Amino acid sequence: MGTSDDAGISRTSAIPDKGGHEVPAAAHVRAEMLALASTTLATDPIVELIHEGRHRDALAACARTHHAVLGRLAMALLGSQADADEAVQETLLRAHRAMPSYRGEGSIKAWLCGIARHVCAHMLETRRRGRELLEVVPPIGDDGRAEREARDVFASRRRARALRDALEKLKPSEREALVLRYVADLSHREIGMACGLDEATARKRISRALDRLRSVMPTEEI
Repeated sequence: MGTSDDAGISRTSAIPDKGGHEVPAAAHVRAEMLALASTTLATDPIVELIHEGRHRDALAACARTHHAVLGRLAMALLGSQADADEAVQETLLRAHRAMPSYRGEGSIKAWLCGIARHVCAHMLETRRRGRELLEVVPPIGDDGRAEREARDVFASRRRARALRDALEKLKPSEREALVLRYVADLSHREIGMACGLDEATARKRISRALDRLRSVMPTEEI
């Protein structure tokens, strides 16, 4: 039977489980939420394709759905469009090879980002990154508009370069956490899955990385 709080709102203190035993309402709600999350994950069409053994179709779906976020993630970690494109292709190839052993833990997006993270780390360890972005100065016209546009371009590139330089000063684990959070747009839970951490640890790592990033960023760029 339900009880009432001071505001007169009915609350259920216990709910019978399938065996007829009463369990606390909070535990029951939590179980329902977990069941709902599991059902939602299972309805992902890519997951269904993988479970049906249609791995080529699943790979194509991964490329269509997640190519953009993988590209942004790789670009943020590698700083080179050519390397980022190569990393995305390698990520998708590794994902295809891993599909027979895919267990369906977490979202497809988090799974792919976890693979991309390892691919990029390997590339950073084995290659020298000597390529720099080519900065082109647009011609300056009589009306001064091109000059203003040039200043805006340079200011944007200066900020981007300052951010890249600051990220390079972080620990690899801190840099990856920030990129997964703000470039790949993963939740703290998904970041934990991608990095092999629990959600609380992932949240703390991101917080520490942000503090560290602020400390190494040039003052004028913050």
